[in-house]
Order: sequence, then C-alpha cells, then structure tokens
Amino acid sequence: MSRTILPAELVLLLTAAIWGSSYSVVKTTLAYYPVAGVIAIRFLLTALLLAPHWLRLPGTQKRATLTAAVPTGLGLLAIFFAETAGVARTSAGNAAFLVSLCLLLTPPVEWLWFRKRPAAKLWLAAIVSLLGTWLLTGLAGGSLGQGDALMLLAALLRAFHACLTTRLIAGKRIDSMGLTAIQAVIVGGGALSIGFCQPDGLPALPHATAFWVAIGFLTVFCTLFAFWAMNRALAGTSPSKVALLLGSEPLWGALFAALWLGEDLGSRGWVGGLMVAGAALWLAWPASPRRAAAPQSA
Repeated sequence: MSRTILPAELVLLLTAAIWGSSYSVVKTTLAYYPVAGVIAIRFLLTALLLAPHWLRLPGTQKRATLTAAVPTGLGLLAIFFAETAGVARTSAGNAAFLVSLCLLLTPPVEWLWFRKRPAAKLWLAAIVSLLGTWLLTGLAGGSLGQGDALMLLAALLRAFHACLTTRLIAGKRIDSMGLTAIQAVIVGGGALSIGFCQPDGLPALPHATAFWVAIGFLTVFCTLFAFWAMNRALAGTSPSKVALLLGSEPLWGALFAALWLGEDLGSRGWVGGLMVAGAALWLAWPASPRRAAAPQSA
C-alpha cells in the first residue's frame, strides 16, 4: 500500500462517504422513475461495464463463480428492492441509520446458522441500538412508517446474505469482480422482469439530466468503485479496521441527506440515529491486544 497514491484508511472513508450518499442519490432517481426501473438500469449498466472482465476469466473460475452468484444474486435482488422501496417511503437520513443495524443483526444470525456465539458486548450494543431505533423511527410516537419497516427488513436480509455469501465462497477460487458481474445480471434482470410484470409495466425512460447523472453516480461510484476500493483496502489493512471505517456510512448518509435534500431529522431523530451508528461502530471497534489474546471460555 505504500506504493499507492492513497492509504487504505482514506480509501475506506471515501467508500463510506460514497455509500452514505447513495440514499440521497437513490431518492433523487425515484423522483423520475419507479423502484424496479431504477434497480434494473443501475445493475444492468454495472453488468455491461463488467462484461469484458467476465469474458476474460477461465472456464473453471466462471463455473465456480456461477454456483455462488445465483443464490447470492437472488438475495441481493430482495435486499435492493427492500432498500430502494424503503428509501422511497422514508427519509434518506432514516434509511442510512437503519440499514447500519445489519452490523448488529449479523452476529445473532451467525449464532443461529454457524453456531458461532457472538461476543458479550453485542447484547449491550443491541440494547443501545434498539433504543436508538425507537427514537429514530415512528415507534416513539406509537407507529412505524412503512419505509422504516422496509429498511429494517433490508438490514435483516443483509445479515442473512452476509452469512450465505461466506458459506458459498469461503475457500473457493471465486473472482470477486466476476461474482459482482453475475450478481448484477441477476439483480438487473430480475428487477426488469418484475417491472414489466406490474399492471402498468415500466414507463418510458426519463430524459432529465439529473436522473442520468444520479444513475451514473450509483453505477460507477457506489457499485464499481466501492467494490474495487473494498478489495484494495482489504489487501493493506485489517478486517476490523475495514468494518470500523465503513461503519461511519450512516453518519455520512445523514449528513448528505441534510445538505443535499434539506432533510431535518429533528433532535430526537439525530439522538436515535447517533445511538444506532455509535452502537455499530463500537461493535466493529477492534479489541485491544491484551483482550484479543485472552483465552476464550468454552
């Protein structure tokens, strides 16, 4: 990494900022086009840009990649429908904070699936996060918005998807960009099919420049660059630091929502959102060397 222009930590912070901004950008595209159409355009463009890389892969690697890409691609289709539909029905700031619950939901899912008992601090983080969610969403007022419920569903789906991906790709010769290419085909093609199956189908493509600029940003930066940056950073820093720096995503998301869309979460929303993000960051914070070296009880 010393031979590269930017250090891994700076690349990860840039990735977190880009992903955080994606909720506001998605909300912009949804002002012009339906959920299924936005997902289809974004991921089919991604697949098109990655097609040359896929074609260069050897046959054995393609076959290995396909076995993991199909189920994980279908999982991503469900995740992006829940996320995009949720962003359409709630604020971008709420969406950014709520999706970070994935970091807290993944350890319990791992416990149920892999019998991997989560760390003790998860339970305290979960309590803080649940209180933050109660303040951030309409639960504190006695109701839960449809968009917030969809974002909670997306966070849970992300947790299951992370475990599924680990199960399918661990120890196998799977090309990460090739995997992204096939997943993009599945997500984009699935969204296009769902869009055309709706009673009114999909409308004609919008001509607004703002729409296509937003789509270009989602495709090039939030998908292609983000995956490249993640792989590049993992080669030069620890997974714990990756999780910690990417955990700043919801804070960037709320900041972009306030500056770009002029959203106002209110004092209760900001307190709740910071509790959710803080719990996720604390959970991702690497243990001290002394604690990490301590023997684990059975």
